[in-house]
Amino acid sequence: MRVLLTGGAGFIGSHIADRLTGHEVVVLDAYLPQAHRERPQDAADVTDLPTVVRLLENVDAVCHQAAVVGHGLDPSDAPLYAHHNDYGTAVLLAAMHEANVKHLVMASSMVVYGEGRYRCAEHGIVRPSARTRQAIDEGRYEPPCPRCNAPLEPRLVPEDAPLDPRSTYAASKLAQEHYAAAWARQTNGHVWALRYHNVYGARMPKDTPYAGVASLFRSALERGEAPTVLEDGRQRRDFVHVSDVARANVLALETPGEPGTLTPLNICSGEPHTVADLATHLAHAYGGPEPRVVGGARPADVRHVVADPAKAREVLGFEARTSFADGVEQFATDPLRRTAKAGQPIPAPHPDQPAGAQVRQCATDPPC
Repeated sequence: MRVLLTGGAGFIGSHIADRLTGHEVVVLDAYLPQAHRERPQDAADVTDLPTVVRLLENVDAVCHQAAVVGHGLDPSDAPLYAHHNDYGTAVLLAAMHEANVKHLVMASSMVVYGEGRYRCAEHGIVRPSARTRQAIDEGRYEPPCPRCNAPLEPRLVPEDAPLDPRSTYAASKLAQEHYAAAWARQTNGHVWALRYHNVYGARMPKDTPYAGVASLFRSALERGEAPTVLEDGRQRRDFVHVSDVARANVLALETPGEPGTLTPLNICSGEPHTVADLATHLAHAYGGPEPRVVGGARPADVRHVVADPAKAREVLGFEARTSFADGVEQFATDPLRRTAKAGQPIPAPHPDQPAGAQVRQCATDPPC
């Protein structure tokens, strides 16, 4: 199978490329400064329609990982997310239609859910309202029942849970799903929308506000600083190792879906761990200072999100294999990727270099 892998030089994409042994892989990456220190002269962007159309020649499936990730800094990041995540996906889908490619595996995210799933002892499954700034400032982090104000029990989030994106990044990921679902209906193609939960592991970008919490903690430890934990540290997340996420993508590429549909899947462990658990285990494994719990929260933060892994197990045969303890132990010494410094100019592609010339074709074991 010949696969176009967008974002293939990034954190998750590079691990997918490593696992696509026995397949021919064409890698496309823009080397954005949020994830890379340098941009090669031959970098190419998924928003460049002629380049994407050319690279789709004889391609059987697309694995779309290219995106700007993370909460962002403030609303001024909205054009960045809309351009690379949403417009880039729209360009890719248009190119796939032109090239008659029908199979898409797409990186989505748990952030499309907003808050997780909760149960009230009296009212059953309920959807809590967004937490107020006053509640956060007063240290009332748990969302109450919207009907009786009673405490709630966090539950596993299934794929059919309500979708409620609460950050610019989250809105862009849900928009990607909507574009891809429309493409599937119009072309009779199929999309696996893999909703990643908190992915961590080797090659995460370091020292950047666009990185995930695991990278922020590890970056602090490398600077000799204590990891900073917001709220009371008891917020629950579903941490899944990048090796498992890469394997899920390969399974999805090799598994046909129902034509004309988008199928969302939680790519997760299904096991809850608190953010303080992660910070403490990582600090001990690294040999650094104990975490500092400082309260507060970012405006888009939610309290608990832990996913139900049943559907991915049923349709892909996917289960996470790396335990939390083993994964965090490895992550304490895993190499991270340096990113461009703030304000550092990123060189444009050389005018004499054809767009997309960095594309690698990998059919070896191990891949290039």
